[in-house]
This record gives sequence, structure tokens and C-alpha cells, in this order.
Amino acid sequence: MYSSDDLKQKGQRRLLVKELSHKYPFSSEVLKAVEQVPRHMFVEKELSHLAYKDKPLSIGYGQTISQPYTVAMQTHLLDCRKRDKVLEIGTGCGYQAAILMAMGFYVYSIERVKELYILAQKNLAAAGFDPSNVIFGDGFSGLPQFAPFHGILVACGAPEVPEKLKKQLAVGGKMVVPVGKHVQRMLRITRTGENEYSTEDFGLYQFVPMLEGTKK
Repeated sequence: MYSSDDLKQKGQRRLLVKELSHKYPFSSEVLKAVEQVPRHMFVEKELSHLAYKDKPLSIGYGQTISQPYTVAMQTHLLDCRKRDKVLEIGTGCGYQAAILMAMGFYVYSIERVKELYILAQKNLAAAGFDPSNVIFGDGFSGLPQFAPFHGILVACGAPEVPEKLKKQLAVGGKMVVPVGKHVQRMLRITRTGENEYSTEDFGLYQFVPMLEGTKK
């Protein structure tokens, strides 16, 4: 499936999955997706030797690819099923979107930095995933034209819970969003009724900030 994925890299992914499984009881579906997606194809060649370390890496433009543990955790907390419609905010290099696609979700993803939007499309296509639903735009606005979503994953630190995104959840849908200015609390917000929501807190994380508008 992946033209630039050799046995060594596949072996490194198996070791990464083993490491992640010791850190948290992730679902087998999440671990299978991490093992499937070639993370080295989403980082700069100069950093490819670090692709399967459990750490964030720079992707330029002041942004990072989240560490695999964080990607796995956010995906796990979404608690979505195959063919569910999922919105990602902050495509970055495309790795988290690829994990969601490998889970069998129908994924839309928004990126505000034009260069990263282009990069993510190239990375996803090269790794064998469909990039057609990666969209250049402002994540704070979401995609109301495609709502409601079964899951919304925010891959950047929101200063507060984005109200427009909450309203784009289906009833029963979940939004996983890190909230805070310098250090964030990972929240899972479930829409329990037309105007009712419940919130769960999954501890401290650190993300690049969620910013309004677009950057060309």
C-alpha cells in the first residue's frame, strides 16, 4: 500500500504500538491504525529517524506533529465507529487525519495555514489515503454545511470551548478538545440533547494554540 514503507519501518511501528499499549489500554482498533499508518511519511526527511519515537516533532510554520500517544488518546476518546462522520480541526501534516481514516471514519479536516494544507494533501495521497476532504479554512467556524458530526477532534489548544463546533455535533456525538492558553486540559464534550452537553476531563496536555482566521 505504501511505496516508501520498508520492513524496518513496519517493525518500528510494531514496537511503537507495543510501547503505547503499555502506557494506556487503547482499543485494538486505535493500535491497529497506529501500526498501519507510516508516520515517517508525514515528517521531514531530516527527522524520519525520529518518526517512531513517542514524541512531537516540528513540521514547520510554528506547528508540530503530535506525539503518537496524544494522537492515540484523542482518537480513543472520540469513541466513534466505522463510517461515522468526523471533523478534525488542525490538519497539520495530515498524520492525525490518516489515523482517523485508517479507523474507517469518514473524515473532514480543516487547516488554516495554506502551506500545511497543501503539504497534508500530498502526504495523505502519498500514504494511500484520500485527501479530497482536507479543506483550507478557519477551524473556529467548523464546517456547518457538512454537520452534524459524530465526532470532532481538535488538534490544537483552544483558549476556550469553541461554541460553534459544539453546535455541529450530532446528538450523542463527542468533541475531544484541549482547552487552555499555555497548558490545556483534554476535555471530551458529549452532546446529550438539543441544548444539553456533558463534559469529562482527561488531564493535562500541551498543544500549539488554536488561532482564528487563515494564513496564506
